[in-house]
Amino acid sequence: MTTHAKASPADIMPLANVMAKLRDPDTGCPWDIQQDFASIAPYTIEEAYEVADAIERNDMSGLRDELGDLLLQVAFHSRMAEQAGYFALQDVIDGITEKMVRRHPHVFGDNGVPREHGHAQWEQIKESERAGQSRDSSALAGVALALPALLRAEKLQKRAARTGFDWPDTEGVIAKIEEELQEVQEVRSPQDQLEEIGDLLFAVVNFARHLKVDPETALRFANSKFEDRFREMEQIAGDEFPALPLEAKEDLWQQAKRQVNNA
Repeated sequence: MTTHAKASPADIMPLANVMAKLRDPDTGCPWDIQQDFASIAPYTIEEAYEVADAIERNDMSGLRDELGDLLLQVAFHSRMAEQAGYFALQDVIDGITEKMVRRHPHVFGDNGVPREHGHAQWEQIKESERAGQSRDSSALAGVALALPALLRAEKLQKRAARTGFDWPDTEGVIAKIEEELQEVQEVRSPQDQLEEIGDLLFAVVNFARHLKVDPETALRFANSKFEDRFREMEQIAGDEFPALPLEAKEDLWQQAKRQVNNA
């Protein structure tokens, strides 16, 4: 297999040095010193979402800044791990570099696998790695609990589908959505409603997966569209908007739809 050079320590040393200084027990920043993996994790998730937001807005200057903030999170966790004796930032970079080479033998190796078949091989290699790392033999092992619910639902469904547990086409998924919607309408207790709404959302994610639509992206788009139209309604009506009857607000909604769509 073709070897791939590891990143030079000099490439990451300035950022690693900044984090080492911030975390220095004697001269560092009190706030940074007090943090641990659990307290920093929410910031890491937030920065990942801000990266996605910059991409969605096609803000390349913002994306550069947000990627820097996300990289800082990697450096922060790595410095805490280094202080605890686990690993350092260089180990993280070396590990992901080696993993990418290992999972792309159709690019870095000479096994004769056509590049167009590379994704299938990637999944096979991931599965074998996962089996070697976990005592949990389930096909669903390793799907992180902390993932956003829509994303985790999609990943669970994809894992199940690889075992053959899946509808052959969208007809079965549509029927399942209709079934779950009916059950939502029939139940009365708050707990039952919670569970049935969850089942309905899970079925909708399954439908999106069959259509090869990313449900998280689709919902973000719907959120953005709703926000744009609602703000347009408020702009048209001014201060009178909250007191308007529902029929008037519906008329404003239709007007806002036309104006936003034509903008």
